[in-house]
Amino acid sequence: MARSFKVASYNIHKGVGTDRKRDPARILRVLQEVDADIVCLQEADLRFGTRASVLPRFLIESHTDYVPVPLDVQHDSMGWHGNAILVRAGIAVESHDIIHIPCLEPRGVVTATLDLGGASVSVFGMHLDLSGLWRVRQARAIAALADAARSQRPTVLMGDLNEWRANSGAFREFGKHFTVLDPGPSFHSRRPVGRLDRIMHCGALAVTDCGVHRSALAAAASDHLPVWAEFTAG
Repeated sequence: MARSFKVASYNIHKGVGTDRKRDPARILRVLQEVDADIVCLQEADLRFGTRASVLPRFLIESHTDYVPVPLDVQHDSMGWHGNAILVRAGIAVESHDIIHIPCLEPRGVVTATLDLGGASVSVFGMHLDLSGLWRVRQARAIAALADAARSQRPTVLMGDLNEWRANSGAFREFGKHFTVLDPGPSFHSRRPVGRLDRIMHCGALAVTDCGVHRSALAAAASDHLPVWAEFTAG
């Protein structure tokens, strides 16, 4: 029987909104609006010091029905180089890992295998480099790893690709193995023109809808808007 689920990707800008205020609870309210089953976050940890999580665990537990995937990297961090995965309570985490990728700036990828009621799905979350040369190298490395994963189970990738050029660069690398969705412009949140936030999927998943989450709250909470997609898996 086909199973339906919704994913979302959201660069939360370390919780700092367009009003320059850091408000983790506001980010969580946006996630409640989006109402996805699986969420990949970027810039989810502070960049310096202990790199503590922007979203305190007690806030996540008390204000949402999400659970962070335990990446087991740093005690106070939720993610890996700012990348994190949240899943709706009840979704079992079969495995999780962090991936080192070629980088100029500190970058990494997080991945998890999730049980969606008897159907396993591999998820990759990422935030690619500002440099076009490094973005291509990163996309090539990630696509190769995800291509291996899709031979075992349906696979979805998402994140802030930092790619402005349509049908080139990182998009071309991912497009060799996966369908690259275009949910719409998500950056800058006040006047979105950049299609930087993307979701990609293998042929085992059928997309039923996708888009950018636009609301007054989302326009204020971060400099990016969340993007989302709904899938069915046989």
